[in-house]
Amino acid sequence: MKTVFVVNPHAGATNGLEEIRDKIAHSHEKESCEIYVTRGVGDATAYVRSYCGEHPEEPVRFIACGGDGTLSEVVNGAVGHPQAEVGCYPCGSGNDFVKSFGGQERFLDIDALVRAEAVEIDLLKVGDRYSDNVVNFGFDTVVARTVNEGRSRRGNAGKGYYTLGILKALFTAMRNRFKVYADGELLNANGVALLCTLANGEYVGGSFRCAPRADLQDGLMEICLVKPISRLRFVSLIGLYTKGEHLDNEKMKDIIVYRRAKQVRVRAPKGFSFSLDGEIIEENNFTVEVVPRAIRFVLPGKAEE
Repeated sequence: MKTVFVVNPHAGATNGLEEIRDKIAHSHEKESCEIYVTRGVGDATAYVRSYCGEHPEEPVRFIACGGDGTLSEVVNGAVGHPQAEVGCYPCGSGNDFVKSFGGQERFLDIDALVRAEAVEIDLLKVGDRYSDNVVNFGFDTVVARTVNEGRSRRGNAGKGYYTLGILKALFTAMRNRFKVYADGELLNANGVALLCTLANGEYVGGSFRCAPRADLQDGLMEICLVKPISRLRFVSLIGLYTKGEHLDNEKMKDIIVYRRAKQVRVRAPKGFSFSLDGEIIEENNFTVEVVPRAIRFVLPGKAEE
């Protein structure tokens, strides 16, 4: 099987292209590897989709080299092509998705990425877009927008932009208007909330374990809606949310609405936007659905566990 490393040279704080080239040059699997360097936003999706269309019978493994945005682009290019598998060499600023599998270190061995088994995982579908990790909105949209602005200015976004985004949201996004229906059940009849996450993976925002019970193979998404709270209470509880203790802690039971569902509908005023794996999408009425076992994801170390 050919392995194509799809490298985003602008991901993370440093350009990882030379590091990846060096690792491949010293790999036992180098003969089956090649590199594609992306040229801008959306190019990874276009390249992967085109490659799969031109080689419909050729098994191929695409390794997204960058952050969660790069991985999302590669997933969106490969989905629907059964001959394609997707892996990740995490060298971005957040690398949230791989934390559901233990973290970055598991995915930084080139030989392991080439040789590893691939497992089927679910995806979330919004219109014609797919999310491998999290669709979120409210408070989180301000954070994601701030990170994206930092990336646009600097070419990359360090962890400091996540902190800056939280500070901005504390002053602009503590009470957001939208309604969430989980498999037909209205979760917030008053139509307001601090935030809502629709999760396939466990982590979001660089360090927050938003969905500690997430299972990427159960055909369900995790819905966590947080009711509006004061800034002071937010600051006192953010540590619990970061650690993924918010679903079970008594201090948060009065503000958390948690469900699992196959479909979620969101209805909001005009001008609303949400984040899909970090990308901001302007849409106020949308539906999110689980697509079970939609893609094969490369998981180093799986055979040994």
